[in-house]
Amino acid sequence: QVQLVESGGGSVQAGGSLRLSCAASGYTYSRYHCMGWFRQAPGKERVGVAVIAPDGTTTYADSVKGRFTISQDKAKNTLYLQMNSLKSEDAAMYYCAARISISWCGLTAAGFGYWGQGTQVTVSS
Repeated sequence: QVQLVESGGGSVQAGGSLRLSCAASGYTYSRYHCMGWFRQAPGKERVGVAVIAPDGTTTYADSVKGRFTISQDKAKNTLYLQMNSLKSEDAAMYYCAARISISWCGLTAAGFGYWGQGTQVTVSS
């Protein structure tokens, strides 16, 4: 069974940090996968936060650029999102996603076929 499982969410004060992890099982994680983090706040659409291409190239949403860092450990089949200087507007359910592709990697949710169940991030100000 192919699964993506997020962890690391929680409550943090504005200005604080969290590191999210996404553990992939089965054959999902490979050198050809585009991996990404998306988030969705209540009443809002799911939007892209950061993605990392098979060659390591990263792309970030303007709202998190300079504060968040996406990385991966292929040996452990794990994706990470380091979140620093958190703001109240960062509060959301964060989802890990994967795309089996060598031709595209971007912040569009429709381009990803595998999704985790999400991990909640709450930021107080």
